[in-house]
Amino acid sequence: MNKNVLSVVGARPQFVKAGAVSRAFLATPGLTERIVHTGQHFDDNMSEVFFRELDIPKPAHNLGIGGGPQGQMTGRMLEAIEAILIDEKPDMVLVYGDTNSTLAGTLAAAKLHIPVAHVEAGLRSFNRRMPEEINRVMADHLSAMLFCPTSVSVANLASEGIVRNVHHVGDVMYDATVFARDQAQAASSILERLGLEDGAYGLCTVHRAESTDDPVLFAELIQYLERVAADNPIVFPVHPRTRKTLDALGITPKNLILMDPVGYFDIHRLLSGAALVLTDSGGLQKEAYFHGVPCVTLRTETEWVETISSGWNRLWRHEGYATPRTPIDEYGAGDAAQKIVTLIKQQLS
Repeated sequence: MNKNVLSVVGARPQFVKAGAVSRAFLATPGLTERIVHTGQHFDDNMSEVFFRELDIPKPAHNLGIGGGPQGQMTGRMLEAIEAILIDEKPDMVLVYGDTNSTLAGTLAAAKLHIPVAHVEAGLRSFNRRMPEEINRVMADHLSAMLFCPTSVSVANLASEGIVRNVHHVGDVMYDATVFARDQAQAASSILERLGLEDGAYGLCTVHRAESTDDPVLFAELIQYLERVAADNPIVFPVHPRTRKTLDALGITPKNLILMDPVGYFDIHRLLSGAALVLTDSGGLQKEAYFHGVPCVTLRTETEWVETISSGWNRLWRHEGYATPRTPIDEYGAGDAAQKIVTLIKQQLS
């Protein structure tokens, strides 16, 4: 008997993960996936380009809920997703990561007694000032299936009493990187467009509320980036929230190549040629490692602790990397998505 899974996505990192998992759904008989796009990220270069480049099936529902305070956004998503669940009655709801879309999808399903599966379960920064931390903790404690990228994330769940139906499957972001890496070399001309050469630039992203909402911290981050960029230019695709803060504070960064957010193939081409990555993004920290590029995390902590201990990453206020750099076995062999879909099929059988 065919089983139906409703996947809730809404933000750029979730599209990347959903691309890998949706391909596994399509290759697995007995399961049908339908996608709800909340609209949390809605611009073409923050949303539609990923559906095109990653061959993600067209969403069955596009809610168009983007912008506004977190509580308002999450509440509107919760209301809309609940109506869809009541109408469609899926056998399971699949959520990704730690965004408002994750929380809304989880709450809507849990209140209707529909089992939730959480991809990227067990990550912890142990910083409750981050809205993402609240979202991921809530999702984990309400989920019926928990798909962990690392053994540390499994241990984090165990310390909170969550041990049932917890699976260390590896990282779907690695699956996505394997899919995109070779294609990016052929499909992207971004280095030529920017007049850059491999190894002669850095890549930076800043988007988290904790980075952009504090004017003093944000100014300090920009000054730090300017100092690093004094030796080599830094490409800086600017998130809409970050652009708003730059404009509000009247900051025009020096030595940084500011541009609109870019597509998935373009970002992987930039990653593959970068000498250094600087970011507050959890996903980009790992993608830097997948491309063998050292990273500086623009935060006071990271949920991807193995990138620090293996010497590929460091926090921006800490000098130096752990040595020597070593491979990270935790992330799997590029088959995390298929493991997730196989386990879901077994659970629903």
